[in-house]
Amino acid sequence: MTPDGRRLFFAWNVTGIHQVWRIDGPGQFPVQVTGGEDATELTGITPDGKHLLLSRDRKGEENPGLYLQRVEGGPLTTVQHAAKVQTFLQYVTDDSRYLYYKANDRKPDAFAIYRYEIATATRELVFEQEGLWSLEDVSKEGRLLLSRARANTQIEYHLFDPANRSLTPLFGQGEGEKYKAMFGPQPGELLVVTSKFGEFERLYRWREGKFEPLSSHPEWDVVTFQIDRPRRRILYQTNEAGFLKLWAIDARTGAKLELPTFDDALHVTLGSTTPDGRSTLLGVETAYSPRIEYVYDWQTRTTKRWMEPSLPEVDTRTFVQPRLEFFPARDGTQIPMWVRRPASCIGPCPVVVKFHGGPESQALPHFDVTAQLFVEAGYVYVEPNVRGSTGYGKQWAKADDGPKRLQVITDIEDCALHIKRRWGSEGKVPKVGIMGGSYGGYSTLMGMTRFAGAYDVGVSSVGISNLFTFLMNTAPYRRILRISEYGDPEADREALLQLSPTTFIDRVNAPLLILQGANDPRVPVGEAVQMYDALRKRNVLVELSIFPNEGHGARRRENVAQQLGETLRFFERHLRP
Repeated sequence: MTPDGRRLFFAWNVTGIHQVWRIDGPGQFPVQVTGGEDATELTGITPDGKHLLLSRDRKGEENPGLYLQRVEGGPLTTVQHAAKVQTFLQYVTDDSRYLYYKANDRKPDAFAIYRYEIATATRELVFEQEGLWSLEDVSKEGRLLLSRARANTQIEYHLFDPANRSLTPLFGQGEGEKYKAMFGPQPGELLVVTSKFGEFERLYRWREGKFEPLSSHPEWDVVTFQIDRPRRRILYQTNEAGFLKLWAIDARTGAKLELPTFDDALHVTLGSTTPDGRSTLLGVETAYSPRIEYVYDWQTRTTKRWMEPSLPEVDTRTFVQPRLEFFPARDGTQIPMWVRRPASCIGPCPVVVKFHGGPESQALPHFDVTAQLFVEAGYVYVEPNVRGSTGYGKQWAKADDGPKRLQVITDIEDCALHIKRRWGSEGKVPKVGIMGGSYGGYSTLMGMTRFAGAYDVGVSSVGISNLFTFLMNTAPYRRILRISEYGDPEADREALLQLSPTTFIDRVNAPLLILQGANDPRVPVGEAVQMYDALRKRNVLVELSIFPNEGHGARRRENVAQQLGETLRFFERHLRP
């Protein structure tokens, strides 16, 4: 929202690529404000309401630049966009004079913090040290709250005073714990989300080294939170068995504040709040509709619906809803999975199992047009949350860290074994396919190699084929984050090889389709090529599609459509009885 609450800006891919659009009031017709061939994301609006803050990447390279644009539209002003450099907005000061950003322009595996004066288009280096640093918040006195990522789930916090260049450690140093923090309503106070004190991530008030619980849901993760600029209200979002709920409390007293309720909501998500704290943007997703944006006015306690979903020629009331089911792992652990089933099948329905990426992620019961595509084509669509997924506590998420993955990677095979053992009919066993992107692509390749025979066909998108070569060739900043997740290339070399699909290439006995972006910095294209070449040498049925203008997954409409089409074609050809 603009500070006056009269305009709403959002990203939309209706043109085939994500661009920024504007609505000038509830239910008004959207106006496009950015264009071009590269995806553009809205990262913020200056508190004075004069400028949009935009991020733009080129062909999926994940080296985005930072731009300014007047809210009325017009050409972009480049803050920074350099080849092979990542530039991310971090903070805008209350007076809209300065913005802070981080960039790895000095070293590819370290982020420095810069301050940019909007009026003069000048920048200065504020902070630089070895490590993956981020600026989380700025105090009224100008002190910087900095975080340093040691790994994806290992974050430490420091307080930096630019006046005397002092850096004071706060928490997280040497702990191996994950934190997310920002300044609280009182001087010397922080708001912190962490799972240090239990299985789930909880919101705390921190002062002088002591943590006081604020959120009243110790059995669920707090997945995001914010405090408004006047420091009056705290809003936070919980993940309750896969359903996202929103809560609000008084920033000083911790007392619960009332929020509007929405009938049939699967998820209520947190958007931005205007600088004066008066209006908050809420996203509401139901089983039969994509997310709808509402604006809640805290003064009048009224809610206005700003956006209508576009659903041309589609009756979403016919969409099949996911059901929560479980399958047993070989050690008896019950693994949750979301299942969508067609109304009927002749004989046992063929099954497609989709593994999510991450692995620190979670399959949720979303409004999902891709899932509906497969259900309408006659497939049972399954999304497991195997060990290593988030949303089920710290121990579940850390169960696959490093060599421990050897003990739980069998969840991939156990899912297929359960389906074939329990979902047959008339004496026939269903055929089962496997698919996924990123870590889900890796899971697919493991299902087709180490667990060959469990799945009858696979489609892997931007998947890791060898954990050792992946760690050697991924972007430098990614290597630092992923070693704790997968293992150290030297200390854990043997485990990495036992967890690599290429190690078991001689076991593959079923068709495989590989999809890959040529510009992928996370999982380089070589991971796909080496898998394809090895299978070709063994005369295994394998196809490879490389997309020259994509990175880690497809974003352009024509490429998304082609990848979905190729995937469905491959399953139709090889998974039907």
